[in-house]
Amino acid sequence: MKVLLGVDDLPKAYYNILPDLPVPLPPPLNPATREPIGPEALAPIFPKEIIRQEVSQNRMEPIPEELREAYLRLGRPTPLYRAKRLETFLGTPARIYYKREDLNPVGSHKPNTAIAQAYFAMREGVERLTTETGAGQWGSALAYSTNYFDMKCTVFMVRVSYDQKPYRTHLMHLFGADVFPSPSDRTTYGRKLLENNGHNPGSLGIAISEALEAAVTGTGTKYSLGSVLNHVLMHQTVIGQETLKQLEMIDETPDVMVGAVGGGSNFAGFTFPAIGERLKGKLDTRFVAVEPESIPSLTKGRYDYDFGDTGEMTPLLKMYTLGHAFVPPSIHAGGLRYHGAAPILSLLRSLGYIDTVAYPADEKHVFARARQFIRSEGFLPAPESAYSVACAIDEALKCKESGEKKTIAFNISGHGFMDMGGYSEVLGA
Repeated sequence: MKVLLGVDDLPKAYYNILPDLPVPLPPPLNPATREPIGPEALAPIFPKEIIRQEVSQNRMEPIPEELREAYLRLGRPTPLYRAKRLETFLGTPARIYYKREDLNPVGSHKPNTAIAQAYFAMREGVERLTTETGAGQWGSALAYSTNYFDMKCTVFMVRVSYDQKPYRTHLMHLFGADVFPSPSDRTTYGRKLLENNGHNPGSLGIAISEALEAAVTGTGTKYSLGSVLNHVLMHQTVIGQETLKQLEMIDETPDVMVGAVGGGSNFAGFTFPAIGERLKGKLDTRFVAVEPESIPSLTKGRYDYDFGDTGEMTPLLKMYTLGHAFVPPSIHAGGLRYHGAAPILSLLRSLGYIDTVAYPADEKHVFARARQFIRSEGFLPAPESAYSVACAIDEALKCKESGEKKTIAFNISGHGFMDMGGYSEVLGA
């Protein structure tokens, strides 16, 4: 029912999928010249070690011991559960497993990269990190991590989530972070947007623009990103490495692995180690990325070069995108409100290694499936994780119809204890 790893099983290195990709990842481009840019172009934004990791071709990147100690304090390794009560409730022959990334001080998978980015920035003498956050999970994680390493933190939180999820803001404040609803009056770009529309609900693209502006204009300040780029996805692979080891311990091989996608860090962290094995011909697993129909970057977006932010401050990245000017609707799964998907994830999708499914914007199906999970397994997933829950249940019901005894695994990227208002609004209870 519950598969545990010991302290010594905590991964000693991150898995970097870049060397195993079947074709090279398209490089970022200079927006003015549309020529490939080198690592030096990122120097004003990121710490040097983060830039090195971003372009690294090393299959494994060692995790320093001080950082591994921080992971242990965060509760890694995390448990893998078999959802036997859910299986019984559904009457499915499928075996369902879920990885719990909610059992840490901020209740999500986000600290896996936040603590790493804060550590490497601290080593280089950075005093403050700026960032964006959608639902507040990433902002909470970075606030925790900068506090851990005695640094300062500025968070631009998408305005609609800032209003929907006040307790995330309170948590960030308790960790010592400065938090502003985005668009804000703290940046030139934010003030411009507020002049045009004082009720702008914001988006991750807008918040990224504000955080970048604050980083390049601040003293002793660098930017920290919660998803999309290679180094972020690589840090998250501690999840997938642990999951494969846990499944191996009980002689299970995943037939289907499911993860929700906003920018891609949750999905990548959970699946990339297994995708790497598939690329080597060692696994035949099917990978399913789940997203909202209202923000269908992977299902309906175009695979093309686009800005990572609304203010056009980033290099051009080749990804599935709805267009950087796209303002997503105000769904409760705030972490899925991004106009594009990570370049590596997008490349794998374009090559046919990843399937996608999109759920209706009213979120009734998703939250109803989450309620089934709550009543059988006994705890509350975050709205983003509810998309993974819904897809895993739907896959298990297909097995009920076909009689197939598949092994289905998915990631619980966070808990929903600060999202009760959303559940109440959608389900009426």
